[in-house]
Amino acid sequence: MAKPIVFLTGATGVMGSQALERMACHTDCYHTIVLVRDSKKNRKKLEPYKNKSGIEICWGDLCDYETVAKCVAKADLILHAAVYIYPQPNFDPAKAMRINYGSTKNLLRAIVEQGRERSCKFVYIGTVAETGDRMPPIHWGRVGDPIKPSMFDYYAVSKVAAERLVVESELKYWAVLRQTGIIGPTMAKVADPVMFHNCFDNVLEYVSDRDSGILLEHLARYEAEGKLNGDFWEHIYNIGGGESCRVSTAEMYNRLYGELGFRDLSYILKPKMQATRNFHGQYYLDSDKLENYLHFQNDSMEYFYKEYLKNLGIIAPLAKKICKIPGGQLLMGKIISGTFGKLAREEDGTERFITDNVEDHIDAFWGSRKAWEKMPKKYRELTHFPYWKNVVHIDHGYDESKPESALSLDDVKGAAIFRGGECISDSMETGDWRTKLRFRCAFGHEFDASPRLILQGGHWCDLCERKSWNYGQRAKVDKFFAQVWDPLHESDEMREYPKIVSELDVE
Repeated sequence: MAKPIVFLTGATGVMGSQALERMACHTDCYHTIVLVRDSKKNRKKLEPYKNKSGIEICWGDLCDYETVAKCVAKADLILHAAVYIYPQPNFDPAKAMRINYGSTKNLLRAIVEQGRERSCKFVYIGTVAETGDRMPPIHWGRVGDPIKPSMFDYYAVSKVAAERLVVESELKYWAVLRQTGIIGPTMAKVADPVMFHNCFDNVLEYVSDRDSGILLEHLARYEAEGKLNGDFWEHIYNIGGGESCRVSTAEMYNRLYGELGFRDLSYILKPKMQATRNFHGQYYLDSDKLENYLHFQNDSMEYFYKEYLKNLGIIAPLAKKICKIPGGQLLMGKIISGTFGKLAREEDGTERFITDNVEDHIDAFWGSRKAWEKMPKKYRELTHFPYWKNVVHIDHGYDESKPESALSLDDVKGAAIFRGGECISDSMETGDWRTKLRFRCAFGHEFDASPRLILQGGHWCDLCERKSWNYGQRAKVDKFFAQVWDPLHESDEMREYPKIVSELDVE
């Protein structure tokens, strides 16, 4: 019997490269195809697999349909991990949409045009960025919470559009896995203005690069061996490392700079340089669901701390020695904060938003210039959120205790009303999460969507989604959405942020 074929995209990325390394050890179970953009850098990365039995390397572009279709034609399972990653999309939103949405569209189109929508299995890697800013006290979340990409986050916007395409596709076997922040050597080397978008009291339930690779390899192997439970398919999951990977930004900095000898982080961190909102992250109430299927959670935050110190090399013990002498913290602090200042003044840096008076970004990341001005100058003067274990449950607007098979039209209609709109379909087969129904949002837009997309995905009106970030307006008429907006914003924050690109721009 022929071995199943797994088509992996993103094989040179953080998650994909870890997956490929592990998949190459299980060629007795399945054959792996990777499609990789041709470059010197990528050829060097894939050199170890060049003549590896059971690994087939195809050079090409995911935006080229003909190339994609050839790979799809061979595949039994597709793991779509390729991505134009944050923060690059901030500078080229059109490219982000073309790659993140366009590649997904090409893959799904090829499956359908080849008449394999009932047999080919498809796994899409989404992102925690789709649900955006979940600062305390609403820092615990789960699948089904409102989709809410942060303002100007075109990476998240492109991933939202692509996820919608997957969930509403004609495929019988699909799954969406929303990836969180990935800890490991790559994150340890990050020196980018995005550091200052990540608020001190923001939280993430990270996962390691190694565990991400294990996740995809286990998925491929369990499926090949017939061990993957059939009810895995047609669902959306959060990827998280579990309790040992839950940390706030402030806690992470305390640990990292504490290892360098700092007893007072005011020497390094400047509150006025750090955003207070509009990033992404949450602790998960449901990351155990994917763990129960794929058994991948091994690493903790300790793995990242070790990689961070390893990346610093001789600087780490040297800094620790200097910080012990009188005036040492001040000296080291000036060096580090000077580097941070340069980053914060770059194009997408928070300090540049302030100095250039970029009003829409100031409003998005702090609420207003007045709010920014009120922030303390010293890190030690900040008061951090203390109630990390307190869970504020987001109401999804229907009875989730009922089995999926019992979902009725009345359930969907009630959920639509909770979202400020209505379900205008007059019939639905009980328990049918797949068939699209007709909805109308609070702004009068009519759209078609499945119960799966709305109730488990947390999506709503696609017309509103592609037009703008109109969150203040939406929260006034949508009780479901207000749960993730009102706790973090003043009632008069009504600014609308137009979007300059949508999935309709992709041919």
